[in-house]
Amino acid sequence: LKKRPGSVEAGTAKNDEARTAGEEDVYMHGALTHEVLACAYEVHTVLGPGLLESAYRACMERELRLRDLAYEAECPMPIRYKGEALDRGYRADLIIEGKVIVELEAVDKLLPIHYTQLFTYLRLTGLHVGLLINFNVSSLRNGIKRVVHKARPEAALLPSTP
Repeated sequence: LKKRPGSVEAGTAKNDEARTAGEEDVYMHGALTHEVLACAYEVHTVLGPGLLESAYRACMERELRLRDLAYEAECPMPIRYKGEALDRGYRADLIIEGKVIVELEAVDKLLPIHYTQLFTYLRLTGLHVGLLINFNVSSLRNGIKRVVHKARPEAALLPSTP
């Protein structure tokens, strides 16, 4: 395997620190999403599939507290339309450390609307990384999707000149 520039050899004292920094470069908030997914795996291992979303959310909140991860639950997603904030009941399941939105599901199959909803929440909040986790699967790895929203540079929003 090729070493990344600036990488540290395995077994050195700085290895874990360098790997975490490298993950953050390659995967935005990679260490944080890894920790959130560890919580989800623990919840799924203990409960298995077949429960309501609200049960998984309560257990995820407990697991996040046990791991000292700051989070907000049922975060309102107000829509801004022509300068006015409209609260229409949209709520993100979890926002972790103010950086990652987590949408939990307990459905037979993830549908395009689930991705669209998470992507919209990312756009509305200005956050860039979201996790869509469906607990109603026999193996949780088949129920996890990572969604990244990259905001356009300001220059892209300017009209092009002829």
